[in-house]
Amino acid sequence: MALTRVQAAQLLAVALDTSDRGEIVRLARLLRGRVGVVKVGLEAFTAHGPDLVREIAALGVPVFLDLKLHDIPNTVERAARNVARLGVAMLTVHTSGGEAMLRAAVAGAAAAASPPAVLGVTVLTSLDDAALESLGIPGGAAGRVSAWAGLAKACGCSGVVSSPREAAGLRAAFGPGFLLVTPGVRPAGEAAGDQRRVATPREAIAAGADLLVVGRPITAAADPAAAAESILAELCQA
Repeated sequence: MALTRVQAAQLLAVALDTSDRGEIVRLARLLRGRVGVVKVGLEAFTAHGPDLVREIAALGVPVFLDLKLHDIPNTVERAARNVARLGVAMLTVHTSGGEAMLRAAVAGAAAAASPPAVLGVTVLTSLDDAALESLGIPGGAAGRVSAWAGLAKACGCSGVVSSPREAAGLRAAFGPGFLLVTPGVRPAGEAAGDQRRVATPREAIAAGADLLVVGRPITAAADPAAAAESILAELCQA
């Protein structure tokens, strides 16, 4: 069954990775209704802090706050509680922090009136098998992603962040209802940039992804709205 444009928009997240506050807010306004959420990451948050998150949320655009929390459990629990109080829809935490830290993040987020989805970041899409081996992490990206995704689910996370390359295996392993968020999504013909494990929007959806994170192919386009619409058109045909 083909997706409607509204359904397709709910599958798309745009990464607003810049330090320019005016540009971030401009893009959030421009892409409202064309994306399901806007992702605010470390660059934007360290430049402008919680006030930026509140400003975007006030526009009626759900915020995916991607800070990849990673610290001792007590610190992560309190940080997750603070993030949740900002009214964000999603937050991220590194699965490599271990069981106690993941459970602490979930507990912290649950303290909010409307708890955000806690997503476990597995293996960054900038890493491949060779990069993991150089870090002393054997078994390749697919095996590590699967193991850390299982840990995240057992600890109560709502889902995980992984590349589209692992989405099919994760969907088969964990079934529906476990959110699969996939950065490293590039429309056909777009440069991969610093991403190693990438796929097109259609490929990512076919593999079972729930939310596609797209950054520069939209934000660096001459016409970001048109670029987003092109991706929506592709998703409607997926």
